[in-house]
Amino acid sequence: MSTVTPSTQKAGRTFFGHPGALANLFSVEMWERFSFYGMQALLAYYMYHSVTEGGLGMDQGLALSLVGAYGGAVYLSTILGAWIADRLWGSERVLFVSAVVIMAGHLALAFLPGFLGLAIGLVLVAVGSGGLKANATALVGSLYSREDPKADAGFSIFYMGVNIGGLLGPLLTGLLHKQYGFHVGFGAAAIGMALGLGIYMFGRKNLPASVRTVANPLPATERKRYVLVFAGVILAVVLAFSLKIVTPANLASTIAYVVIAASVLYFVLILRSPRVTAPERKHVYAFIPFYIASAAFWALFQQQFTFIAAYSDARLDRHLFGWDMPASWVQSINPVFIVLLAGVFAALWTKLGTRQPRTSVKFGLSLIVVGIAFLCFIPLDSLAKTPLLAMVGILLLCTIAELLLSPIGQAVTTKLAPAAFGTQMIALFFLSVSLGTTLSGVLAGYYTEGNEIPYFIAMGGTAVVLGVAMVAATPALKKLMGSVH
Repeated sequence: MSTVTPSTQKAGRTFFGHPGALANLFSVEMWERFSFYGMQALLAYYMYHSVTEGGLGMDQGLALSLVGAYGGAVYLSTILGAWIADRLWGSERVLFVSAVVIMAGHLALAFLPGFLGLAIGLVLVAVGSGGLKANATALVGSLYSREDPKADAGFSIFYMGVNIGGLLGPLLTGLLHKQYGFHVGFGAAAIGMALGLGIYMFGRKNLPASVRTVANPLPATERKRYVLVFAGVILAVVLAFSLKIVTPANLASTIAYVVIAASVLYFVLILRSPRVTAPERKHVYAFIPFYIASAAFWALFQQQFTFIAAYSDARLDRHLFGWDMPASWVQSINPVFIVLLAGVFAALWTKLGTRQPRTSVKFGLSLIVVGIAFLCFIPLDSLAKTPLLAMVGILLLCTIAELLLSPIGQAVTTKLAPAAFGTQMIALFFLSVSLGTTLSGVLAGYYTEGNEIPYFIAMGGTAVVLGVAMVAATPALKKLMGSVH
C-alpha cells in the first residue's frame, strides 16, 4: 500500500485542521501506548525485584538486558506486520488483528504466574505491537500527499496521542502495583488495550478506502512456499533456544545482529526491486543516514527503560512531601513534556511551512540535544542522591530531542517510501528503533558504580559527534531527496 494519497482528504469533518480520520488513529494509538508503556514501566522491576516483593528475582543486569531485547523484538516484529499488510491483508486489517493480539498478551501477564506468563505475554505483546506500530504510521501517512507541509504537524499531533497514553499508563499501573501488586498493574494495561480496540472498531469505516487494498498481493502459487519459510523460521528459533545457542544472557546481542542483517537485506531488496523507479531509488539511498541517526538516538533515549529505570530505583531522591513516589512514575515525565510540547512543535512546523529546517538538520539537532542530556549526568555523579528536579531537566532535553526526530522520522519515511514498499519502508524505520532499543539494553550493562563518568562521556559525546555529522550531510542529502523536505 502506498502510504500517501494524492490529497489530504479535505472533505468531511476535520481534526485540528487535519483529516478527520486522524482522530480515530490518535485515539487507538493513545490507548495502545497506555497499555504498552503501562506494562513496560513495571517490566524491569517485575523481573529483578525479589520474589517476596512480587517479582521474579532475576539478576538486575540480566533483567535490563532482557528489557532492551524485548523492546528490540517489538520493533523487529514490524517486519512481519508490514509484510502481511503489503502482501496479504492491507494495513487496516493488520492493525485490527494486532490490537487483539496485544490485549491477549497483557491478559497473559495479568493472569499467568511466573516465567510462563512473562514469556507468553511478552511474545504476544511484541508481535502485536510490531504489527500495530508500522501500520498505524502507514494509515496516518495515507492521509497526506508527499508534498503536503502539514504532514509533519499531523504526525506531531498523532505523536501527542501516543504520549498521552505513555503518560497515563505508567501513572496508573505504577500506583496499582504499589497498592495491589504487579499483576493488577498488568491487568490495567489489558483494559486500556480493550478500550483502544473498541474505539478503533467504531471508527474503522472513516478511514480512506485505499488502506484496505493490498499494494503488492502475494500470488496464490507462492503462498505454500512462504508458509514453509515461516515454519522454518519458527523451527529455527525453537531449536536455537532448545540447544542454548541463544540464551537469556546473549538474547539482546543476538537480536541486534538479527536486526542489522534484516535491515541490510531489506535495503538490498528494495534497491534492487524492478518496482522501484530511479527517483524512488535515490530516496531510499537518502534514507540510509536517517536510519543510522535514528538507531543512535534510540540507543540513548530508550535507556529510560533500562539504565534510567534502575538509576531511578536506586539513586534518585523520589520523596515528595513525605511520600515515596513510585520509581515507575519517572517514566511518565517524558510523556508529560511531550503532551505539553508536541502541539507547540506542530504549530511551529505549520507556521514555518517550507521555511522550516530540513529533516536532516532536525535529526542532527536531536542527536546533539540527547547527547547533552547524558553529559548532564556527569556533575550529578558526586551526589549520594540525584535531585528529582535534575532528572526532570534531563528528561526535558530528551523530550526535545525526541520531538525533533521521532514524529519527523515517521513523516519523512512515508515521503521517501517507494509506492510498492510503503509499509515495509516504515518497518525499516522501526528496525532502526529496534536496533537502538536493543542496544539500550546492551549498553546499560556497561554502566557500573565505578565507571559512571566514562560511560556518560562515551554515550553523550558519541551522540553529539554524530549529530554534527548529520547536519553537515544536509547538502548531499538535499540532492538525493529532491522535493522531499
